[in-house]
Amino acid sequence: MQVLETARLRLRRLSGADAPFMLQLLNDPSFIRNIGDRGVRDVEGARGYLMAGAIASHEKHGYGLDLVELKSSGEAAGICGLVRRDYLGDPDIGFAFLPQFTGLGYAVESAAAVLARARGALALPRVLAIVSPGNERSIRVLTKIGLRYEGMITPPGESQALLLFTSDA
Repeated sequence: MQVLETARLRLRRLSGADAPFMLQLLNDPSFIRNIGDRGVRDVEGARGYLMAGAIASHEKHGYGLDLVELKSSGEAAGICGLVRRDYLGDPDIGFAFLPQFTGLGYAVESAAAVLARARGALALPRVLAIVSPGNERSIRVLTKIGLRYEGMITPPGESQALLLFTSDA
């Protein structure tokens, strides 16, 4: 099911059929370094990860992470969408792309569309983002789409503090 479309991209709901792509993304060294190791090592684990995460989120909240595809080829490039975390008061925008699709503006294009949908169709008053302090590329994406740095937050059970960004004016 298509969620959004931009000039170059299509965002659609993730499904169990996207497990091979998710396995590749979750095990990319950049994903592990900047987002974390989710411990998913096979297609069945990736399918379970999708079912418990993005798919369940769409059913429960009406939003979640979506697959980002190139309109020109239909190729899966990454994920982008909104995530509901227990320790944050508002949903946060998240994104990750395979290495061959980074540096091409896809993260900014998809994240801006997700933020516009959050403010418009979903009528969310505030959107947050969390990012590792050393993840300069993601920090640039967040500032380009208009989010501003608010402070540091340490998620429950974690030792590393993260930068917190907000859509508040």
